[in-house]
Amino acid sequence: MNSKDIANGILRAVAIIFGVIALLWFFYKIQSVLAYIAIAAVVSLVAKPIIRFLKKRLKFRNSLAVITTMFLFIALLSGLVSMFIPLIQQQGENLALLNSDQFKSNIQTTLTHLNEYFSEKNINVFEQLKSLDLVSQLNKLPNFFNAVIGALGSITIGLLSVLFISFFLMKDKDLLNKGLHAIVPNKSEARFAKSFATIKDLLSRYFIGLIFQITILFIIYTIVLSIFGIENAIVIAILAATLNLIPFIGPLIGGIIMLFLTMTSNIGQDFQTVILPTTIYVMIGYLIAQLIDNFASQPIIFSKSVKSHPLEIFLAIIIFGLLFGILGMVVAVPTYTAIKVILKEFLADNKIVQSLTKDL
Repeated sequence: MNSKDIANGILRAVAIIFGVIALLWFFYKIQSVLAYIAIAAVVSLVAKPIIRFLKKRLKFRNSLAVITTMFLFIALLSGLVSMFIPLIQQQGENLALLNSDQFKSNIQTTLTHLNEYFSEKNINVFEQLKSLDLVSQLNKLPNFFNAVIGALGSITIGLLSVLFISFFLMKDKDLLNKGLHAIVPNKSEARFAKSFATIKDLLSRYFIGLIFQITILFIIYTIVLSIFGIENAIVIAILAATLNLIPFIGPLIGGIIMLFLTMTSNIGQDFQTVILPTTIYVMIGYLIAQLIDNFASQPIIFSKSVKSHPLEIFLAIIIFGLLFGILGMVVAVPTYTAIKVILKEFLADNKIVQSLTKDL
């Protein structure tokens, strides 16, 4: 090998490195678009059984079935958003300064009861509050509201983008398949097509299973909140149940939100006889729902939909969470399932792969 070949090899390697860096930078810049496509793909997978039902049972044409499904999704989303308006209004009435005197009176009464209760435990709540720099926190409110407005704008754009992409993915069920085929080598197209069909089937069942999981939690939360007379019980239950889509962290956040909304729903009532007992009972109900979900609902969904052992799922969520944070935890199960299907198709002779994919 002469110096010219070595120089060409070095230049080729440098060009490949720069090309990979440029490609990664490009993906980083369009990460929001990639997120829209991923969400739209999930929506299309969830819509797959609905479209199939409309076409086979009701004899709808493909376009009409897709449009009907889109209207159903939009109506469901609109209904969910409209349900949160009373909750926001109620919390505004409880916590905002529109009714300043009543607000201060309620807060003062609650703090007094809170201090009396903890004083019996030799805990001085007011001394702890004095150590907090509340003024500096209040000065951050304008920035917070600007961030909220910006987030609402981004959510609106994202929602419209997802709906637009979802429509075409549902209308042309092979559109995503064709796009992925364009980057797959010709000799691997047949294997890839088989893997992709299996992945779509498993993930479609998985996301539908998640809907059933959320529904079960929603029913339990609604019953618990309704028993103890918490206003807007259905909306709070929907919010807490939806947060369970985030493994580990989601239930914790949902529990905190339910605790807070339970307490504010009874603001102005006696702390020891009303607020504290009601909150404890609600949180016990929340804990029971989580136990049912963790030891009954989730194992059934994982074993029946993605055909993976709960321990596999647990380890996959932990690993993806360590690598990619909360987003990694959310996408861990679908990604792990896709990896298993691909490995089975392309590395079927490997003993480890055979052990992991024996149920696929």
